[in-house]
Amino acid sequence: MAQQKKTTLGVIIGNRGFFPDHLCEAGRKSVLAALRRAGMNAVVLPENRGKFGSVETLEDARACAELFARNREKIDGVLVTLPNFGDERAVANTLRWSGLNVPVLVHAFPDDPATMAITHRRDSFCGKMSVCNNLRQYDIPFTLTTDHVCSPESDQFAEDLAMFGAVCRVVRGLRHARIGMVGARPAAFNTVRFSEKLLEFFGISVETLDLSELLGRAQALKDSDSRVKARLDGLCSYTRCAKTPSEALRRMARLGVALDEWMRETEVAATAVQCWTSLEENYGVVPCALMSMMSENLLPSACETDVPGLIGMMALQFASGKPSALLDWNNNYGDNPDKAVLFHCSNLPRSFFVEHSMDYQEIIAGTVGKENTHGTIVGRIRPEPFTFCRITTDDVEGEVLAYVGEGRFTEDSLSTFGGYGVVEIPGLQELLAYICENGFEHHVACNLSEVAEAVAEAFEKYLGWDVYLH
Repeated sequence: MAQQKKTTLGVIIGNRGFFPDHLCEAGRKSVLAALRRAGMNAVVLPENRGKFGSVETLEDARACAELFARNREKIDGVLVTLPNFGDERAVANTLRWSGLNVPVLVHAFPDDPATMAITHRRDSFCGKMSVCNNLRQYDIPFTLTTDHVCSPESDQFAEDLAMFGAVCRVVRGLRHARIGMVGARPAAFNTVRFSEKLLEFFGISVETLDLSELLGRAQALKDSDSRVKARLDGLCSYTRCAKTPSEALRRMARLGVALDEWMRETEVAATAVQCWTSLEENYGVVPCALMSMMSENLLPSACETDVPGLIGMMALQFASGKPSALLDWNNNYGDNPDKAVLFHCSNLPRSFFVEHSMDYQEIIAGTVGKENTHGTIVGRIRPEPFTFCRITTDDVEGEVLAYVGEGRFTEDSLSTFGGYGVVEIPGLQELLAYICENGFEHHVACNLSEVAEAVAEAFEKYLGWDVYLH
């Protein structure tokens, strides 16, 4: 499985002249150590500049803003840390003059009641309010730590950093996203309509490819081509393929090479692919195994040209660093109001499964024949906590809407086909009512992680989307 790059934070160390400077020296060391423990990189003024690289004066703010501007491509977010009261204007000016448009985390050090004399008194508790007040005046959105003040050595601060890093990755990833839409929306799937223009407004570009062009590229490839042979080897080592005819595997390999090359040419890192039922009728396989492999390697791929569903997959992946899947809210589970069955045919990444193998698409087989539907990845989903997410575009109101929440895949038994799992979500009936009343689609992105809070923060605070956090 591919890995995401390290998160890099610009660091502003706030200072106020009549407070002890040594607090900035010790605070700097403490905060930078916390970032190293979190696996994050830092862009910060050098310690030998001014008062331990802190930001207090107009000149400090200019210097820090210029440093951030030079590192614009590296910086995913900014950490404002206050070892003492800090200068609120210097903090706000640094952010404004840097030209960065990234998430901001505001942190303040706690005072020790035993050392409240002027030599060690911080007043960061108070200074944080002034900084936040000025950020509001400057129209700069920001995120708060869980506790108003906390030590960088604390477990809570480590959790806050992890959450903020996830926020930064979601915002940066979506603001620079290039998505490939392969094929037209299936005629029977009005639910996957969306607005390309609204997504483009938020930095999400959609590149299109007619399905006939992809099939033409695939059919032009020879089985003897080294790229096709390598793709075939990759398929057979990815999952158990004993039930799948060799001709179907070769067709999948050619299709995979064609899709890989188009993605490289257009620089897209995610795809939404038409399947139902053109690929089966015109090419004789399903694309599920190929899509599963892409999602497993953090190149997420969604069914039925469901671009908003794909964006949900991407957001969860950016937040967690783990593969995402797109599933259907599909069935009730007995009479338990907080349980349901999530299902797809399926193209789930293999890391989702307890056990997995390649099979055929039983639903479509009844229409186009079993011989044309080989290539699904099937099995039961592992019992683990998960985050779910759905995005939709409201073209009438000109808004992007989303819901996000958490639950768990259970060990409940179920005898069925495809990729499936029983989930338990507290308040599920209220969530289902919200989905129906607000016209959300039946597809939902899922990730075996717990990142709902970070995704909701990124969507609502920094992308300006209307979010329901269940």
